[in-house]
Amino acid sequence: MPCSDTQKSPCQNTISDTFALILAAGKGTRMHSPRPKVLQTLLGDSMLEHVYTATKNIFAEKIYAVIGHGAEQVEKEFKDSDLKFILQSEQLGTGHAVQVSLKTFEKALAKNILIINGDTPLISSNSLQQFLEFCQKEKSDLAFISLSLNDPGSFGRVIYKGKQVTGIIEAKDYDPKIYGDAPKEVNAGIYYLNLEKISPLFSLITKENKSAEYYLTDLISLAYKQGLNVNAFNAGNNPELLGINSPLELVEAEDLLRLQVNKKLLQQGVIIHNPNSVEISTKAIIEPGVEIFGPCRILGKTTVKKGALIEAFTSIINSTVLQDAQIRSYSHIEQATVGEKCIVGPYARLRPESILEENSHVGNFVELKKTKLGKNSKANHLSYLGDSEIGNGVNIGAGTITCNYDGKNKYKTIIQDNAFIGSNTALVAPVTIEKNALIAAGSTITKNVPENNLGIARERQTNLARKK
Repeated sequence: MPCSDTQKSPCQNTISDTFALILAAGKGTRMHSPRPKVLQTLLGDSMLEHVYTATKNIFAEKIYAVIGHGAEQVEKEFKDSDLKFILQSEQLGTGHAVQVSLKTFEKALAKNILIINGDTPLISSNSLQQFLEFCQKEKSDLAFISLSLNDPGSFGRVIYKGKQVTGIIEAKDYDPKIYGDAPKEVNAGIYYLNLEKISPLFSLITKENKSAEYYLTDLISLAYKQGLNVNAFNAGNNPELLGINSPLELVEAEDLLRLQVNKKLLQQGVIIHNPNSVEISTKAIIEPGVEIFGPCRILGKTTVKKGALIEAFTSIINSTVLQDAQIRSYSHIEQATVGEKCIVGPYARLRPESILEENSHVGNFVELKKTKLGKNSKANHLSYLGDSEIGNGVNIGAGTITCNYDGKNKYKTIIQDNAFIGSNTALVAPVTIEKNALIAAGSTITKNVPENNLGIARERQTNLARKK
């Protein structure tokens, strides 16, 4: 049974001196991408982010990642997290990756480490907790999770002598003439090491294999020969433990994760139409009573409150949509807040730091950037509002733009309560339109407009006879 905050279990006895190490240094050649393998995404979050989240639920700040290929990219993506990094400057295999980490764990007074491949994004905290309990129960010096698969593929094969694990042979090095028919029990790439017992064995690992690398799996046979307690925790064919090595495997894993997320939300009372085309991040919070139409994407740390409607072909990233709001088709929202009973779209765009207060409307082909739109205010057609503070009850006419950038600096536009901005207006910031002011259509406003005044800035119309 997995650990919980209210129940003591064996893993709680060892967690205080057990640290986690995520292997994230590989290039991932088969992904055919310039990005580091662990930064490939599922439902908007990188593989490493998924692994880190599952691990963080158990280890909090006691988590390290070994990085190498694209190290700067990985560090940049996690600069706001508690994840710590160890650099493997030369990638010489998984055994070498752990070996370069040993001094760090020695300084941290770690007694045990849990090692996880960074390409297992479906791994759950529950599976890791169960494995830790198994290691404690068996008093393991070294343990690993194994899987039983009909098609072992490129996974390392687990070798037994009777019931005792004697080694793991990588698929490319497996010789049936030496080991017999290939077993279907394979290595999942998750290990538990008692550092006092296992650390001395790293000096015995060699590169005598087809890859000319130091394999972490060689520790299994070395520990067996030393008479140490080596255990395999067989997790059956649990798909969440499978590593990802190709675009096909990445997409298959993402499909599985999407189905899990959507099924859970449906069971909780979220209505999801066409769920196979709806992508929702594992970090998103979608309340019961929300109605979603696919295809659409709700990614990152997005919150959608009950009664909200999300129509098809929308994209919502790291944003908040409050109760009874409507996000209509083809709208894009990123790092923005949509208030209660607001209407967004169709074809609207809310860029970072935009805030819509209660019952405000943003309509067709309207873009907001770093703008606050007050209660009951409306910008329904063809407008750009950037770096603006707009009060309550304001009407923004079609074709209005705030000219917030002069080529060097950004400036702010302030439109106070109940102002009326006529169509095809340009507001050249910095400028303030005070309460109840009216801006005539077609004006270019460069000066403040006082309360209850009419602002007009256009040439007087002249009609001339047409030449024949």
